[in-house]
Amino acid sequence: MRQYASDLTPPWKKPRPVPEVPAEPGLVVEEPGSGFCGAVIRCEAGTVTLEDRFGKHRVFPMEPRGFLLEGRVVTLVRPPSGPARPTRTASGSVAVPGARARVARAGRIYVEGRHDAELVEKVWGDDLRIEGVVVEYLEGVDDLPSIVASFAPGPDARLGVLVDHLVPGSKEWRIAQSVTSEHALVVGHPFIDVWEAVKPSSLGIEAWPRVPRGQDWKTGVCRALGWPENTGAAWQRILSRVRSYKDLEPELLGRVEELIDFVTDSGGA
Repeated sequence: MRQYASDLTPPWKKPRPVPEVPAEPGLVVEEPGSGFCGAVIRCEAGTVTLEDRFGKHRVFPMEPRGFLLEGRVVTLVRPPSGPARPTRTASGSVAVPGARARVARAGRIYVEGRHDAELVEKVWGDDLRIEGVVVEYLEGVDDLPSIVASFAPGPDARLGVLVDHLVPGSKEWRIAQSVTSEHALVVGHPFIDVWEAVKPSSLGIEAWPRVPRGQDWKTGVCRALGWPENTGAAWQRILSRVRSYKDLEPELLGRVEELIDFVTDSGGA
C-alpha cells in the first residue's frame, strides 16, 4: 500500500514563518485582536503585560504570530536573562531603550531660570527628547510679553511657560494673564523658587526654612540649613538628590506634564 504524507497542505498555502522578537521592556507592539497598542512592561509565565499611552494595562498570552510590530506580524518570546533594564524614565514614563531623539518641534517650553531648566531636564529629559521638545529659560518673567510676541505662537508652534510663585494677584500672575492665549499657555507652581519643589525628605531635612522678607531667599536657605552660602554649590547638592519624579512635589509635576501635553498636542506637532 502506498504511504501518503500526513501533511498534504500545498507549500504555498502554509503560513510563512514570522520573526521571533524578545519582549524587552519598552518594546511597543499591538495585539491585533483587540487593537490594544502599548509598551511591554512585564513578561512572565507565557504572558506579556502592555501599557498604553494613557497608563492602562492589559495582559495577553504570548501566542505564535500574536502581535504586530511596526505593522508586521511577529511572535513575542521571553527575552534572554541578563541585567535588568530600566522600565521607567525619571518622570515615570515607560522607557524606550535605544529610542532616537525626535527632530525638534517649532514649539517650545520656557522656564524662568537655569535651575528650573536643569531640574526639568533631569526628570523629563528622556520624554522631551523623544517628543522633540526644547526647553529654554527666561531669567525672570518681566520680559515675557516681548518674548511671546517675538515667538508668535501658532497652531504649529505652541509655547508653554512655567513660572515660579504664580499666585493670584502677584506680578507674575498679571503678566501670565496678559500673554496666555489659544497657542500660548502659562502655568506655575506656588513655590518661591524651584528649590522648594524638591521634597524636603529627599534632602534629609524636615522642611524648607522660612526666610524673612527682605533677605535673598536662596542665601537665607543656605544660612538656615548650615550650608556654605554658595547658592550654585547648594543647587548642585539639591539636584544630586533628585533621582525621579518621586522626589518632587505634585504641584510642580502636574504643571510640567500639562505643558508637555500642550506643546505636543496635535495642534503643535
